[in-house]
Amino acid sequence: MYNLGISCYYHDSAAALLKDGHVIAAVEEERFSRKKFDDDFPKHAIEWCLNEAKIKPNEINSIAFYDKPILKFERLLDNYIAVAPRGLSSFLDVIPKWLHKRLWIKNEIKKSLNGFNGEIIFPDHHMSHAAHAFYTSPFEESAILTIDGVGEWSTTSFGHAKNNSIKLTNDVRWPHSLGLFYSAFTYFLGFKVNEGEYKLMGLSSYGVPKYYDLILDNLIDVKDDGSIHLNMEYFAFTYDKVMINKKFSELFGISPKTRDEKTLQIHFDIGASAQKVLEDVILKIVNHIYKKTNMKNLCFGGGVALNGVANYKLLKEGPFENIHIPPSPGDAGSAVGAAQYLYHICHNNPKIHFEDQTQLIHENVYVGPSFGNEEILDFLDSEKIDYEYYERDSLLKKTAKLISEGNIVGWYQGKMEWGPRALGNRSILADPRREDMKDILNAKIKHRESFRPFAPSILEEYSSEYFEMDIPSPYMLMVSPVKKPNKIPAVTHVDGTGRLQTVSRKTNSLYYDLINEFYNITEVPVIINTSMNVMGEPIVNTPKHAYSMILKTDMDYLVMGNYLVGRK
Repeated sequence: MYNLGISCYYHDSAAALLKDGHVIAAVEEERFSRKKFDDDFPKHAIEWCLNEAKIKPNEINSIAFYDKPILKFERLLDNYIAVAPRGLSSFLDVIPKWLHKRLWIKNEIKKSLNGFNGEIIFPDHHMSHAAHAFYTSPFEESAILTIDGVGEWSTTSFGHAKNNSIKLTNDVRWPHSLGLFYSAFTYFLGFKVNEGEYKLMGLSSYGVPKYYDLILDNLIDVKDDGSIHLNMEYFAFTYDKVMINKKFSELFGISPKTRDEKTLQIHFDIGASAQKVLEDVILKIVNHIYKKTNMKNLCFGGGVALNGVANYKLLKEGPFENIHIPPSPGDAGSAVGAAQYLYHICHNNPKIHFEDQTQLIHENVYVGPSFGNEEILDFLDSEKIDYEYYERDSLLKKTAKLISEGNIVGWYQGKMEWGPRALGNRSILADPRREDMKDILNAKIKHRESFRPFAPSILEEYSSEYFEMDIPSPYMLMVSPVKKPNKIPAVTHVDGTGRLQTVSRKTNSLYYDLINEFYNITEVPVIINTSMNVMGEPIVNTPKHAYSMILKTDMDYLVMGNYLVGRK
């Protein structure tokens, strides 16, 4: 049985294909279109999924779209009526897009998949998040929490899941949204909404939460159970294309920061205050869910689950024994979640039990496009690019040595990762021991803000030696205090933390063995891992994309398959 999941028309469009409940192909549309956070219909992603499985549209049994467009349209109309006469310009911009395209998603699917004759279903937006969170977890049953900007009406929901049943029993509704609260500060501090929230998280570490009480007294009312009520006198997203109004700016005594404006201490402090409010609200929510469900496991989904600082606080200070967050908890991941909802709940198939949890992790992540040695060699020869070929062991030793000598190396191997993080297959690697490496990578490779941190990949068995982490963190979704910052300064953020990825040999043997070779040379089982892209561009997909990195950055070497390419 083949099930296809689709997400699009808001941000992070994606497609995912399941065979008998197993994810066999999943990819974001941006990796083909080269438009970061592409929200268009994922025609290239769908085409790749079908080609990867070697099937035609008529072999797909059913398709799931990640939300209910009719209910979302209803919410938009209801909102514009409520805020009228304000919101006319936003209405004239948004509604024609819905009338022209977004309401007719079923027609778009049938047109794109000529020959498909199966059913098309539309699960609730937060149900798609919940399904992705639960069916990528190792749990037989768990509590469920989803938090994002907004789906149809819900902005936060919780409930419980067991086998092929998910019940979302409670929610918070538009416009009272913890995700949009955080996005308002993202906008206020000079970043793009739905793109820059992770930048705000990094920026917040440079500040102190001086404005915490000011925010709670004026912007957001938080109840003991974590439910919230935004003071809409300060927010503009219900009637304008921007998130906040003049009153919001007056509260903090500064204008919204522009992208080119220098980041001042007040910006860092406001960011730290917003981050602390987010963390405290989430803790209140999970304490309430624990009392209601009395379960030991929690699955957490939705875009807010990408906030690794809050996730770690949830892990350490929350009441649940075990927490699972999928590798792509945002809207892209809902393409998988919608297909999983279709297979397990609509078609009444039991949750898949994995004897080896590393197999589950592998299926959750390494399901994207791949290019083998033959295709890589064809590209290198066609472009007359000089290269050296190495067998596996020699390649690992050579690459580890280059990194230990201060070189920055692109690492392009196997199947592309699912989700927003490069997890060892589309990565740029460097030496974490060099204190100046963070600034070098930001300025000369990534071309991004100087305050942005870099992630450490660590051999799983050493994680508790270097970080305050006693469980695996395979998806790079936990920001943990660093125990030995003097040994790995380049991946230690200003607040003494690192967003770590634990690497298991069973999950990614090639990447594990590379880090192990680096450990043999340096006695440090950690390597810098950042995604292979520059600011404003998606992660690379093809060998051509990967090679372009060596042309437009100061990256020293590129390893594609068994081929080593040098800048010189």
